[in-house]
Amino acid sequence: FAPLLNGVDLTHAVITADALHTQHGHGTYLRSRGAHYIAVVKKNHPGLFDRVRTLPWREITLDHYERTRAHHRDEIRRLKTAAFAHLDYPDARQALQIVRWRRDLGSGKLTIERVYLITSLPPGAATGAQLASWIRGHWGIENLLHHVRDRTFREDESKIRTAQLPRTMASLRNLAIGLHRQDGQKNIAAALRHTARDYRRPLTLLGLTG
Repeated sequence: FAPLLNGVDLTHAVITADALHTQHGHGTYLRSRGAHYIAVVKKNHPGLFDRVRTLPWREITLDHYERTRAHHRDEIRRLKTAAFAHLDYPDARQALQIVRWRRDLGSGKLTIERVYLITSLPPGAATGAQLASWIRGHWGIENLLHHVRDRTFREDESKIRTAQLPRTMASLRNLAIGLHRQDGQKNIAAALRHTARDYRRPLTLLGLTG
């Protein structure tokens, strides 16, 4: 985490990361670099998760509402924020709740998801719309990468589980996805099929042939 960011000017930046990085050391590091964070809180931090989850969210005013239709589904996102005088996380000033309703337009199936986050941004430093935009932007990056790894490469079904090999394969999948994205491809599955038909095509993508 820190080595990746050491060479970047983080002053006044707002950093988002996976729940894996919601760690006290990472929060302290970002604040020492002059950055703010928006961190996802999940059950791998049970005390923090329960503290945020059990806030009286029903009584808290809605800060942002958004409705979209894409990928054959309707989606509604509602965001609420709650200020904290003290929370057991470095410089945490607010807790956030996002509730997402998703309805599949084909099957009619409805799913509801609640996500909890914390941020070092003090109340009033960002609007509900800004917070929602940053969080959605982070999820967008996740969808562009992890969704493709799961669906196109079927990563969860991989039998490669020994030592560092899973990490190596994940890096190679990320490389393939990144190369095709840089090449302007939006359908990674189609791009992989096209590249696989001629061994020279991936070499060209890597800049190893003319």
